[in-house]
Amino acid sequence: MPSLPLLRALALTFCLLLQAAFPARAAEEPQMELATTRLTAGIHNINVQVAQTPEEHAVGLMYRRSMPTNEGMLFIFPAPAKQCFWMKNTLLPLSAAFILDDGTLLNIEDMKPKALESHCSARPVRFVLEMHQGWFAKRGLRAGDKLGGAVFGP
Repeated sequence: MPSLPLLRALALTFCLLLQAAFPARAAEEPQMELATTRLTAGIHNINVQVAQTPEEHAVGLMYRRSMPTNEGMLFIFPAPAKQCFWMKNTLLPLSAAFILDDGTLLNIEDMKPKALESHCSARPVRFVLEMHQGWFAKRGLRAGDKLGGAVFGP
């Protein structure tokens, strides 16, 4: 049986290897390194970062102080479900569009910075697109309109 000091050394080595493989995100740091894709809304092009993992979903657009006008974040979930979002640690006012699998806008909710109020999809969805607050309204987009992009299929 291994000695206690050997077991402690092995445990410490394992922890150090885990930290190296999965470095912790600095507190209050926005995630800027996500994969990107392009969506369309009629004549408008949207460049989005894609949040796909639970960790990426949890951080979302938190801590960002600015974002270009036609950029946002697309949250992709593995299966349709009622999705609810809040704005804790989010500094920018945002609009969240809850989107059906074919790209149809189901409902759009305006959200206030740093608020803990939940904003939910009207039905189960796999996609949520966060943009600057009012982005959809300024372009005349509302529930029933469709977005295009490879993520929504042909």
